[in-house]
Amino acid sequence: MTRLHVPVHLRWGDMDAFNHVNNATLVKILEEARIRAFWKHEDPAQRVDTAVFDQDMRVGEEGPYFTLIAKQGIEYLAPIPYQQAPLDIRLWFTRFGGSSAEIAYEVWGGPDDATLFGRATTVIVLVSQESGGPVRMPEALRAAWGPYLEEPVDQAVAR
Repeated sequence: MTRLHVPVHLRWGDMDAFNHVNNATLVKILEEARIRAFWKHEDPAQRVDTAVFDQDMRVGEEGPYFTLIAKQGIEYLAPIPYQQAPLDIRLWFTRFGGSSAEIAYEVWGGPDDATLFGRATTVIVLVSQESGGPVRMPEALRAAWGPYLEEPVDQAVAR
């Protein structure tokens, strides 16, 4: 299995009145993992293989683009308590379309916590900033993301 591991720290403000991470906050945590996985870090030494978008949202010479969320589903398996160690967001791709990709996630505890807190899927669509319409994913993007293509998460999430 080839999955990208993206550490995402919690903030104290991510907690709700029930003393765990709010369900809506988990959507933001998944967003943060996508940003870190797909957008190039300013320091080339810290870039990951899947980072294809530069600061202008270009992939190589192509673009600029937007990525829009077409669909998202989350299965909450356990409450996420506040912890100082980052969550381990594991992500991979389950499908590529012409202009879209489905991303799967597992949300795990930090290095000393083997709890699987949740699973999720997100379908993103690549859109031209100029036209506002969907565009075919560039080959450079497919080449970077292709090694992370795996089986989908449990079908209950996709419903």
